[in-house]
Parts: sequence; structure tokens; C-alpha cells
Amino acid sequence: MSKYYRASANDLAIFEQEGYVLVKELFSPSETKLLIQYAKNDQQVAARATTRSDAQGGETKLALSNDLGDDLYAAVVKSRRVADSMEVLLRDEVYHYHHKMMLKEPYVGGAWEWHQDYGYWYDYGCLYPTMASCFIAVDACTRENGCLQVIPQSHHLGRMNHGKVGGQTGADPERVEAVLKRLSVAYVEMHPGDALFFHGNLLHRSDQNTSSNPRWSLICCYNTRRNDPYKESRHPGYNRLDRIEDDQFLSLAEGFVAGQCE
Repeated sequence: MSKYYRASANDLAIFEQEGYVLVKELFSPSETKLLIQYAKNDQQVAARATTRSDAQGGETKLALSNDLGDDLYAAVVKSRRVADSMEVLLRDEVYHYHHKMMLKEPYVGGAWEWHQDYGYWYDYGCLYPTMASCFIAVDACTRENGCLQVIPQSHHLGRMNHGKVGGQTGADPERVEAVLKRLSVAYVEMHPGDALFFHGNLLHRSDQNTSSNPRWSLICCYNTRRNDPYKESRHPGYNRLDRIEDDQFLSLAEGFVAGQCE
């Protein structure tokens, strides 16, 4: 049996019932240390990051990429423990839709309003909600620094209308209020290297970072091959996703970090 994570039949059952699966130490401490080092020293992340405001005026920085470059983020996207597991959970071949670094800085990091990712992606020509994300904790995620909050089983509600909430696009507030009266909220606290696989229709949000600790995360987003968009948009259509073997990831990460120092 491989020492690296692969989504199991039990994980699939949980994912389909609850809308998410939390995986502890998807990346080992050694691998995670390199990912942290790489991200914190990446000058391009800060340069291309855009700022999103919440309804209270807090700001969160987001660096999004539709392309897979020759970097450590792309290696994570293509790693078998992530991509192969996503195929199990979505029951289809997957491809890279986009990935993003979320930079929620101490004291100033803003909140994210309740939303569904498919609430955005629907408008980009994706007919089915057979899409999902893998949220990987770069820093520890706690209630104090604005960890993810999810509403278990909310993906069964289907796509909700989304509109402007502050400087963001959020789910219909009236409908969210009704949901919160019927379903509970779960706070997803995570250690660096932990990962949350979650469905595109799962309602989720996060609070502002009121702590002295940053909350950086890498989010890898996938679409299924049969859900190839019917029109061109800001995100890519189907393109076969190459894979990186799990036992190669550590050495690749070491190489990328070493390359930053050259």
C-alpha cells in the first residue's frame, strides 16, 4: 500500500454526503516546510495579487493563475495525491481549472462572504457542478486567523444566485439566512500541510484575520473532462493534466526552493 494519500471509497461516501473531506498531513512536514519557504519567498505572488474587500472594509489578497508554470504550485496541482484523489471524488477525469494563493495577513486580512465556487464558475460555461477544490494550508488555519467555515451538506441545495456583497460576489443573503436556520456551520481548523477537498456547490466563508499570525493557503481548482465549458472564458477548457509521482515531489520541491536562491 502506498504511504501517500489516495481518496478511498469511504472518502467518496463522505464527500458525496457532506460535501467535503478533510485530510490530515496530505503533505508531510518536510514537504510543507518547503512549500511555506517557497511561497513566502515568491516575489511574483505579491506582485500579481489583487485585493478583495469584504462588507466591513477588510482586505484579502488573492494571486490567481489559469496556467501551470514550472513552479512548486503547479507541482502540487499535478501531484497524484491531489489530482488522482480528486478524480475519485468527482468520478471522472479532472483537469486544472485554476489555482490561487490566498494571502490573509495579520490584523488586516479580510473576510470572505458565504459563497459557492460553482456560483462563479457557472457563468463561465460549465453546465454541471462536477467541480471541486483542494484547499491546502500553508500556514496554520485557526478561528483567530480566519479559518474556513463550511456548511455540511449544503452542496445538495444546488447552485444559488450570486451578487455583489461588499467588494466580493456572494450567495443570495436571503437564501443563506434560510440555510443557516436549517443547517449547521463547521469551522475547519487545519495545520500546515492539511488539505480540504470540497465540492463546488458547498457554501463556505471565512472571518477576518484578527490575530498576529498570517493565514496563507494554496487552493487548487479542478473541472471534470465531461464538463468542458461550452464557451471560452477567463478560465481554461479541458486540457489533459500530466501527473507527478508522489515520491518525486520532495526532490522537486527542494529544487524549486534552491532555484529561488540562485
